[in-house]
Amino acid sequence: MKGAVLERPENKVLTYEDYLRLEDDKRYELINGRLHEMPAPGFEHQEVLNTLNVLLYLFVRDKGMGKVLPAPFDVVLSDTVVVQPDILFISNENLKNIKNGRLFGPPDLVVEIVSPSSYKRDRYEKFALYEKHGVKEYWLVYPEYRAIEVWCLKDGKYVLHTVAAGSGEVESCVLKGFKMRVEEVLK
Repeated sequence: MKGAVLERPENKVLTYEDYLRLEDDKRYELINGRLHEMPAPGFEHQEVLNTLNVLLYLFVRDKGMGKVLPAPFDVVLSDTVVVQPDILFISNENLKNIKNGRLFGPPDLVVEIVSPSSYKRDRYEKFALYEKHGVKEYWLVYPEYRAIEVWCLKDGKYVLHTVAAGSGEVESCVLKGFKMRVEEVLK
């Protein structure tokens, strides 16, 4: 059945049900009904993911605020949008939206670690999707430039909350009190 899903005509919009029928070991995201294969991340990506995930996890755990999860973890934003953010935070009040091992609805915070091959998707496509679907905070981490942008949702639109490049500090608007120096994550 998997082959039938992947061989659909270009103009056919795939759904969450089609996504569930995929049977190979590859990672995919479904963005506006189009299937995107996720290549295996490299060492630098994983090192950044690991460090940032630990910092966020420990802060959230110690404050009892919810859960922090690394990819792969399906976030179902609509019938034609299923994403796997690099890191996500789900507040205690939204944990009820986890069903069958997936989150149905927006996480409170999403982190994407941007590579040259993912720049367009992370900076434009996912930015618009996360904004549209109400993700309260979106972090774009650029290892190549040693930079982090933190965007916060205000009146339905993302506003740049903090940014740091090379050195400096960023802070969360959703995780009150969480601050981090760029050098802690991007060496």
